[in-house]
Amino acid sequence: MKAVIFDMDGVLVDSMPDHAEAWKQAFATAGITITRNDIYELEGSNNRQLIDIIFRRFGRNPKEEDVRELSGKKAEIFSRIQHVKPFDGIKELLGSLAPKYKLAVVSGSNNRTVHQIIDSFFPNTFQVIISGDDIKESKPSPEPYLKAMERLGTSGEQCLVIENAPLGIRAAKNAGLRCIAIPTYLEKEKLKEADVIVESHRELGKYIHEIEAQDNENDC
Repeated sequence: MKAVIFDMDGVLVDSMPDHAEAWKQAFATAGITITRNDIYELEGSNNRQLIDIIFRRFGRNPKEEDVRELSGKKAEIFSRIQHVKPFDGIKELLGSLAPKYKLAVVSGSNNRTVHQIIDSFFPNTFQVIISGDDIKESKPSPEPYLKAMERLGTSGEQCLVIENAPLGIRAAKNAGLRCIAIPTYLEKEKLKEADVIVESHRELGKYIHEIEAQDNENDC
């Protein structure tokens, strides 16, 4: 293993409840009623894909104007209500991994939000950052993870992905990567496509170090 790739929202930072609430309020302005769980299950989508999926569920076809207006409203609401914070133990885990592995972030959130959060909580930690604005196809397409591997200069068997949502897990597997899932917002049944599901960030750290120990034994 040479690299560990993290999803951001719901893996590095506890932010999805605020994202979900912001989307819920934004869609309400378009006469569409959704729940937070609707957003949790679509985590990893970029704005365009998420809006398209929700609109089509209600028998509507979003126009470019809809995408632009709803994206703007969501961003404004999120900036007003957000109380983003890192999950307990994640900074310590990153600190233990950084000297040994290349670290990357792959997020469906827009470029501005991703860099604001990473710069605020994890400065000088990640060699590669992929946002929803950096790709043509968002999760579950493998494109975000393939782009991260390309920039990291690693192959699939050398990377481990940490995810917390179905679309992200599917994207990692579509890219041929091992994936560990954390059930931060959804029940385990929704995450069953992952190679392993851990209960917490503390257990995540233990599992990664177990993989590290196995790799070291194989090198001997």
